[in-house]
Amino acid sequence: MCGIIGIIGRAPAAPLLLDGLKRLEYRGYDSAGMATLVDGGIDRRRAEGKLRNLEARLQEAPLAGYTGIGHTRWATHGVPNEINAHPHATDRVAVVHNGIVENYQDLKRELTARGCRFETDTDTEAVAHLLSVYLGDGHAPETAAHMAFRRLEGAFALAVIFAGHEDLMVAARKGSPLAIGHGDGEMYLGSDAMGLAPLTRRLTYMEDGDWAVLRPDGVEIRDAEGNRVERPVTTSSLDGALIGKGNYRHFMLKEIHEQPAVIGDTLHAFLNPAIQTITLPPLPFDPAAIPRLTIVACGTSFYAATASRYWFEQHARLPVDVDIASEFRYREGPLPEGGAALFISQSGETADTLAAMRYARAQGQHTMALVNVPESTIAREADVVLRTNAGPEIGVASTKAFTTQLTVLAAMVISFGRARGALDEAAEARLSSALAEVPARAADVLQHDDRLAGIADEVAEARDVLYLGRGTSFPLALEGALKLKEISYIHAEGYAAGEMKHGPIALIDESVPVVVVAPTDGVFDKTASNVQEVIARGGRVVFLSDAKGVVELGEQAAHSVAMPDVDPFVAPILYAIPVQLLAYHVAVAKGTDVDQPRNLAKSVTVE
Repeated sequence: MCGIIGIIGRAPAAPLLLDGLKRLEYRGYDSAGMATLVDGGIDRRRAEGKLRNLEARLQEAPLAGYTGIGHTRWATHGVPNEINAHPHATDRVAVVHNGIVENYQDLKRELTARGCRFETDTDTEAVAHLLSVYLGDGHAPETAAHMAFRRLEGAFALAVIFAGHEDLMVAARKGSPLAIGHGDGEMYLGSDAMGLAPLTRRLTYMEDGDWAVLRPDGVEIRDAEGNRVERPVTTSSLDGALIGKGNYRHFMLKEIHEQPAVIGDTLHAFLNPAIQTITLPPLPFDPAAIPRLTIVACGTSFYAATASRYWFEQHARLPVDVDIASEFRYREGPLPEGGAALFISQSGETADTLAAMRYARAQGQHTMALVNVPESTIAREADVVLRTNAGPEIGVASTKAFTTQLTVLAAMVISFGRARGALDEAAEARLSSALAEVPARAADVLQHDDRLAGIADEVAEARDVLYLGRGTSFPLALEGALKLKEISYIHAEGYAAGEMKHGPIALIDESVPVVVVAPTDGVFDKTASNVQEVIARGGRVVFLSDAKGVVELGEQAAHSVAMPDVDPFVAPILYAIPVQLLAYHVAVAKGTDVDQPRNLAKSVTVE
């Protein structure tokens, strides 16, 4: 959600800023812009829509200067247009901002009374005017910045440049992430490591409340009170070369096809295939002693958590609550003494999930983070970090992050089950062996790509699609429906198959495709009965099952896809892939923007 890039360099800034913004496109945006310092003043270019519009503007009117800031905006206050696009500027400062300034209306009234004229509908413009007022009162840029930051309420990441100060940039972070990049006589600023990957891998992550003064030879970081603080310099694992699409048409398709490899990479951190055992990082609690596990996440990560609830309760005999992060802390539910809480976020910066983790810690819970970015805020604040080695995920619709989250959760279940005495050595070996086979079986599933593309042409004509599943397949039905909605804009709903007769069956007719996720597990016969009810009412069934299931029911379905025969324990990981591919090919058939669907952001860093 929004992307920030900043450069104090020795080369022209505009091309580097534009390249950095392209690497931040995955976060989601609806307008873009940049500003540089030129001849003692500020020069600026902005454009509504995609970066190609900004690029065209820069070709018509190039932007000089060696110090600058860039931004991709995801609209919160004010419609997405050029006027509301960042950077916002006065004759003294230019500002880019990710987040929300909650008290901007109060600031706007105060600043209007002092003669400031507002031209946009955004909260960010108040920051630019506030800084200008303090500069006009005679304060130095660093002092004016600190005074302004202390006035702001809400969650924000800010980067500011000042007219006449080519060797200076000031940044602030409260809630929304910011990374400082270290170069050789150059300094950089970015929303995340992705934007800075080709420029530098030496990063400093700002902490909540920090503000920083960047100059070409280094950075000085201070806390909210103005005290100088030290933050470590880390080496990012990201390589700029990994961020391309390769020979794939879209990032999403590339990331779907990366799943066999990244699932294997993730497994290597936990699984010893020689002795078929799972080893987790050291935990600050005994899994056998915790009374309950609370899992909190948003979106796709919430569906991974929901699938794992079945696993934890069946195989580890551990009671589990699963909550949507945006609801969890506002419910103010009591948490058990000695309990543990797991927070799942691809980016590790999801605002609601971070707030939920802080609430759980305040309630005395042991906290664990399951993230793809080990340098993220959620990872840094958790007691324990469990990492998905998915690599950069650029497509807004999550694919490989989901399957690697499921992989880590499956490993956790095996480890917890053994620790709690719910699994004996033989059961641990059986489940570990099944998990070890997943990368190879995932590669097998990808062989159905053409078959699913053919089915997608038919699904693309529908206005409504239903997804059905039971047990661990129910969360896969929810995830499949979400994927289709996200990138094809077709209305889709996921249901527990047993709920069909409690209302949704009224929707079934020959115009409604019904995607059924049904491995031959302990509830297959029940699911098959529900499928018969759908077929009897004219529903067009797309049936995802293994060879045995397809033989039993597949001939009655409009389309069947035979999945590999695997232990039901790992089926959710594999069955995620065909629902991803189906959604992808439907979106391609409809001609939508697969990697950057409308209104969506990759990383939701504000509530």
